[in-house]
Amino acid sequence: MIVFSTNPDFHFDEPQAEPETLAPERQKLRVSIERKGRGGKTATLVRGFVGSDDDLQALAKQLKTRCGTGGSAKEGEIIIQGEVKDKVVALLLSLGYSNSK
Repeated sequence: MIVFSTNPDFHFDEPQAEPETLAPERQKLRVSIERKGRGGKTATLVRGFVGSDDDLQALAKQLKTRCGTGGSAKEGEIIIQGEVKDKVVALLLSLGYSNSK
């Protein structure tokens, strides 16, 4: 947070508003499995979420709870520990995310 600047060329940029969350049927989520850069561990990735960070966190919590595993969510991407791609796709479809693969 900048309170005061002595730089005459400084221009304060207003913080950007979070994007509005699209309805589940309009989301195009892609589910994949990744092993690289994870110390040999397997992770299931859900990419393509468009919406607020709170909604992303809520969806990630639902998926982690239903899969019975850990994970994280940030920058439009959900990471679920383990190879649970089929289970995640089935859960997304049951939650109304019809464009999920």
